[in-house]
Amino acid sequence: MKIVRTTAEIRVLVADARRKNLSVGLVPTMGALHDGHLSHVRRAREENGLVVVSIFVNPLQFGPSEDLDAYPRDEAGDTRLLAGEGADLVFAPATEEVHPHDRATTVTVGGLSEVLEGARRPGHFDGVCTVVAKLLNIVAPDRVYFGQKDAQQVAVLGRMVQDLGFPVEMVVGPIVRESNGLAMSSRNAYLSSEERKRATALFKALQAGSPFAAAGDFAGASNEMLRVLRSATGVEPDYATAVDADSFGPPEPGGRILLVVAARVGPARLIDNLLVEVENT
Repeated sequence: MKIVRTTAEIRVLVADARRKNLSVGLVPTMGALHDGHLSHVRRAREENGLVVVSIFVNPLQFGPSEDLDAYPRDEAGDTRLLAGEGADLVFAPATEEVHPHDRATTVTVGGLSEVLEGARRPGHFDGVCTVVAKLLNIVAPDRVYFGQKDAQQVAVLGRMVQDLGFPVEMVVGPIVRESNGLAMSSRNAYLSSEERKRATALFKALQAGSPFAAAGDFAGASNEMLRVLRSATGVEPDYATAVDADSFGPPEPGGRILLVVAARVGPARLIDNLLVEVENT
């Protein structure tokens, strides 16, 4: 496994793989890897001849009061994990390599990026789209791998890929959970053992809302999820609602329904979601 720091070098190495007729899979990450990330690497390893994992804490997707400086970083530990999973290249550039000081372009997806997470974190999805667009241009993968835990991000990026015509297949892996149901997240590193127990309220809320959503009672689902979150010690709910899984607008008849929750537990703001199949009546 090779660690690459520059755009020029990663392009050369990918071009060499192309000459050997190898397909290329890209797993974009911000590091602090857990088994959710590694599940994407394993799948990429199964489906591609060359596996590239990017490790880049993208400053564009953090707001002024968010945790950029405190975001967990462990490149040495991450690279050991990736070597064990058979990754070929780790692209770990400096900030200036990805975002030059004279950068004048931002990628924005309207609508989808303006609700829920987008409304609460202004500019967040612009930062995500801008860096992912750049990574797709640099690596030019056949497949790019994301996780269902960041469901709104996946929807936003899917729209970007569609609208801008990126010739890449987006592969979305399922949420990987700890044994108590807590969705794996790099920000879980902020939590104490007691806070980890409290954070299971997010998944419990989704499970409690699921029967209501399956029956088509979306208001009931939201109310039940909020009830569970508000009754949990040390959990500060942000939102809990049912949305159309593709548009993130109000649920549509016959559409895919997604329950989404966000809450603060101790120092961490956590998100989770659950796809629900609506019962036929």
